[in-house]
Amino acid sequence: MLSYPALRPLLFRLDPETSHRLGLFALRAAAALPPLARRLEARYRISAEALAQTLFGRRFPNPVGLAAGFDKDAAAVRALPMLGFGFVEVGTVTPLPQPGNPRPRVFRFPAARSLQNALGFNNSGLAAMRRRLAAARPFPLPVGVNLGKGRATPAEEALADYEALLGALGDLADYLVVNLSSPNTPGLRDLQNEPFLRALLALAARLTGRPVLVKLAPDLEPGEAASLAAAAVDAGAAGIVATNTTTDYSLLPGSQPFGGLSGQVLRDQSRRVLAAVARRVFGRSVLISAGGIDSGQEAYRRIRAGASLVQVYTALVYEGPSLARRINLELLELMARDGFESIWEAVGADLR
Repeated sequence: MLSYPALRPLLFRLDPETSHRLGLFALRAAAALPPLARRLEARYRISAEALAQTLFGRRFPNPVGLAAGFDKDAAAVRALPMLGFGFVEVGTVTPLPQPGNPRPRVFRFPAARSLQNALGFNNSGLAAMRRRLAAARPFPLPVGVNLGKGRATPAEEALADYEALLGALGDLADYLVVNLSSPNTPGLRDLQNEPFLRALLALAARLTGRPVLVKLAPDLEPGEAASLAAAAVDAGAAGIVATNTTTDYSLLPGSQPFGGLSGQVLRDQSRRVLAAVARRVFGRSVLISAGGIDSGQEAYRRIRAGASLVQVYTALVYEGPSLARRINLELLELMARDGFESIWEAVGADLR
């Protein structure tokens, strides 16, 4: 079996979206062959009770999750446990299918271990997502679903889009994430305001008993992000995901002024927003940190800062399928170094 470092130069000769489709196809093909699936899971999964947590009424075997965007249409939900993740977030899904923005719309920056994407919520729509989630149950891992308004939906009608999504998917997901922070849907970030959050979360409370989280942008001032997070939690949000991609193009020389940047260039912004949010709502909600996490040390830093869970995506492009295993092994070493017998003890340690 070729190692990922050997395969990566070949994959990087392809368009990023083509490489992505090949990766999803390979995962689904492997999952269809039980002996191979068991071999891969044995290779990449770390079984350690010290890493396990119970959140949202589900057991998370480890805190390292795959962020939304990788499996937009829930096509590989049953295959992804082979890579050692503790949970998976699918989507972003919109009520109707949409193709996203014109290509090319994804760009690699290997020297910076970063990506630029302007995908624009390309997905097969709500009906297809519901069918695939129903077929995948019972889920082998906790599964979250990331929800977004349609590109053509005016801001004043956005609530209706989220109503349709929450109503149709609320009985299938382990948790739901309201995405108000993607830079690739015009006007979406304008919905990051307290009146809209209150209205949306009141609607969610009527439509579903599932936990609903809010995903924030890294480009908010930390104090503004903290205030929005507190307002969301006060209105019933079960947690905050911090953060989405950034539109600070000065962070990545050679990038173009469109879409969002992810990977290592996002690291400092994501840390700052998480720290500000945690100071306001830690202990009252579940915090998930995303943005520039590519090592156990970085994941541990976010966990100590208040995140119960972390998510990766861009690092998977550069590091390959062993990423979650490596992060989890490093987490165990760092926890042992600091005398923590359980991940619970490490979460928010820097706040106490």
